Amino acid sequence: MSAGTLSDYSEDMYEVYFEVADEAVLTILSEFVGSKHAESIVVFPFGYQVAMPIQCIPEIVNYLSQKNIAIYQVIRGDKTDGIWR
Repeated sequence: MSAGTLSDYSEDMYEVYFEVADEAVLTILSEFVGSKHAESIVVFPFGYQVAMPIQCIPEIVNYLSQKNIAIYQVIRGDKTDGIWR
């Protein structure tokens, strides 16, 4: 498999869905992305969708793991027209 985004260190934004059971994740994601992007977080029954650069995903997963928050899946969605900074 040659496709992937492992070396995408750009500020391009992607929709990312985090399936988690802990409601504290909303606060964690909001603080991570900042107030401007937190306004666009979509709340689902079993998780949250947020726009962020792809390189932020491992950081969030690592942080949630350190906080002992179970992550059931992470799904990278479409690239958006959003601007990170």
